[in-house]
Amino acid sequence: MVDITFAPASAADDTAFLDEVTALVNVVYAAGEKGIWRDETNRTDAAEMATIIRAGELAIAHLGGALVGTIRLQRLPGGEAEFGMLTAHPQHRNAGIGRELVAFAESWAREQGLAVLQLELLYPTEWEHPIKAFLRGWYTRIGYRLVHEADFAESYPHLAPLVATPCAFLVFHKNL
Repeated sequence: MVDITFAPASAADDTAFLDEVTALVNVVYAAGEKGIWRDETNRTDAAEMATIIRAGELAIAHLGGALVGTIRLQRLPGGEAEFGMLTAHPQHRNAGIGRELVAFAESWAREQGLAVLQLELLYPTEWEHPIKAFLRGWYTRIGYRLVHEADFAESYPHLAPLVATPCAFLVFHKNL
């Protein structure tokens, strides 16, 4: 059974934990977005993770005491909830960790009184990335619908120099 809880604020000052969670996010995203970003581009760093943890936005999944997944949850200014930074440890793929983390996010959003849960997906526009295609299909199957598509470089001009290929920025919503 996967145990999912929010990382305690004190974890933001735990260097070993920050290193572990940052490494997990970066390893999962390096594989999941291979070919999208320029070489040596990391998804996050320990300083960003510490900020997310201090804000009470990082939920972590443990299995048998080992860190096996993450998900960032936040309330958006428009009144929606949003999840991001969804990861499942490569050694525990196909164990339902991602599904349980998304269910946790949906439950959290409902408990916050939020009616819509949003996610964003970076998607190459000139070729089909197999993992991104899988995720797009999976999100659709579990009830998320595409509500907006934008050019990534226009939406995030400060990150545009880091991508290796043109990308769209897809926004999905699920009514809860």
